[in-house]
Amino acid sequence: MFILAELRNLVKLHPRGFNKDIDQQIQDELNHKLANRILIDVGLCISVYDILEIGESHILPGDGAAHTKVKFRMLVFRPWIEEMLVGKIKSSTKDGVNVTLGFFDQIFIPASQLQNPSRYEEKDNVWVWQYPIINEEGEQEGHHDLYMDIGDQIRFKVESEKFTDLGPKRDNKGKDSKGEGDGDREDSAGPEPSYSITATISEDGLGVVSWWS
Repeated sequence: MFILAELRNLVKLHPRGFNKDIDQQIQDELNHKLANRILIDVGLCISVYDILEIGESHILPGDGAAHTKVKFRMLVFRPWIEEMLVGKIKSSTKDGVNVTLGFFDQIFIPASQLQNPSRYEEKDNVWVWQYPIINEEGEQEGHHDLYMDIGDQIRFKVESEKFTDLGPKRDNKGKDSKGEGDGDREDSAGPEPSYSITATISEDGLGVVSWWS
């Protein structure tokens, strides 16, 4: 779930922090700059793990800060594909189930990746697994409804991940690619997250944790 990513960055060390140990000042500045932010193709930055290399510092004319090149390792949230995690159900729609880990919310289980057969109860905004009841002859006698309620702990498997660069797009003339008249248009589904995970619970042992207790 967590990895160590080796990164490089140019750190601006302000004079107000010159009374600190340089390693501590660099770590504080990097955490302020990167912690709780998404780096494309890296993941969600949590905290600086250690400083590997500190380059020479340069002071620019008219600027009292020291600009220092730093090589460091960052603790990053980026689960590997097929890793199993436990989160909580945040919400449900007819399209699937949204899951949160507390510190990361962009986890989605599509309807096609729920336990089969499942149905969506629109009145309560909840998915229900219709668990088949099998008799001694091996024949199905009906089903038992197992609900996926908001707040339930759910075990899921990571199927895929997606990074989206949300930075400004520019055309070949160096201008913002958003044309006139587009500025007031909004996607009804909301902005696309810079990092998201698609998961599945369509296997034995996956789904609401209490089902398998």
